[in-house]
Amino acid sequence: MFDSLSQRSRFNTRRAIAVASAALAFAFGGSALAQPAHGHGGPHGMGADGGDVMLGHLITNAQAQLKLNTSQNGMFDAAVAQTKAARESGRALHQKVKDALSAELAKPEPDLAAVAAVADGVQQQGTALRHQVRDAWLQLYATFSPEQKAVVRDLMQQHMARMESFRQKIKDRMSGAG
Repeated sequence: MFDSLSQRSRFNTRRAIAVASAALAFAFGGSALAQPAHGHGGPHGMGADGGDVMLGHLITNAQAQLKLNTSQNGMFDAAVAQTKAARESGRALHQKVKDALSAELAKPEPDLAAVAAVADGVQQQGTALRHQVRDAWLQLYATFSPEQKAVVRDLMQQHMARMESFRQKIKDRMSGAG
């Protein structure tokens, strides 16, 4: 009888940890905050946030090629500062969910709904931050001359071609392995 109770208790604890871990992973699966220099998609990839990160990353890497004017340089500096601030806010938000999860797991009966509520709020805040950063980069892009836009377009096309090549290599490896 005690063996059965002990196994059930361990199973429930493991299940709670698994569910909480899944909730945490789900909460942050799409909440990578504007990280143009190595977001969740890697240094050159597109993560769950799609092109939001890529535009800032491309503009940052192409700054010399773009030959920004004084006004554009000011907007560039502001977008970089906003990106860095959003990244720090994102880290703080991530820590908020981790702290909530740790606090609940320390209880005999964790309230995973409370953790999910915190994670949902964090995800909404993260989305708002990403949109603010994306909009700052888009405002800068809107000031570009046709030549500057062509530089960004060409870099995006090169990036997409590299990513498609990478996807094809992975697909070929996966189909050969299975």
